Order: sequence, then C-alpha cells, then structure tokens
Amino acid sequence: MTEGNGFAGWKSRRRRANVDGGRMHRHEVKVSPEEEAQLLALAEKHRVTIPRLLIEAALNEDSESPSERRDQFMQLSNLQRLVGSVANNINQIARHANATGEVPADAAPAIAHARSVIIRIDRQLADMAGR
Repeated sequence: MTEGNGFAGWKSRRRRANVDGGRMHRHEVKVSPEEEAQLLALAEKHRVTIPRLLIEAALNEDSESPSERRDQFMQLSNLQRLVGSVANNINQIARHANATGEVPADAAPAIAHARSVIIRIDRQLADMAGR
C-alpha cells in the first residue's frame, strides 16, 4: 500500500512474502467510499495491506460466510420459536395442575419435548462455540 493509505512507517511485514514464479493472477475489486473506509480501518488494525486482508479473510477456513451466519440465525430463530411454544405448553399444564390438583396426561410428552428442545439449543450453542 502507499503512504496515502495510512500504512507508512510500519515495521512489521504488511505484504505477503514473494513466491517462486510470482503471482500471475490479478483480481480487481471495486468498493464504495464507506467500504473503503472499513477496509482501511481493518487493515490498519491488523497492520496489513488491504489486498492481504482480503486474501487472508477469503482463504481463512475458520471464518464464517454471510450465508453461514444467515443459516445460523435461522436455526436460532427456529429454536426461539420452539422455546416460546414449549414454555406456553408447560405454563398451560402448570395452570391446569394448580387449578385442579391433577397433572394432565399430556404433561409427560410436553416435558419430553421441552427437554429435546433444550438439547437442540445446547447442540447449537456447542456448534457455535466450536467455530
């Protein structure tokens, strides 16, 4: 990068090391002024050039893509809906038991369903933590 991009004076290696035979492929990326400001800030934060930042981000297998985050959001939204319906069912069972002194026959399946939802939530959280 040039001095105009705010990277002058860094002592660490900003650019990637040279490779035998050079790099033969070139990709041009156009960005808006807002995206440029974000890229500059991130590159400065990580003390690398923008091309290096983009390459490392794109080739990093550990990073999540927007579609992966969207899928994760949808799964969590579904779990949130399930928790709401399970909580409503358990509340209705408790209200009936308190009013009549009898536990309804559908209490056991409802509680089993609540447990399965909790297990799904635990698995989803474990998957997210493992990323």
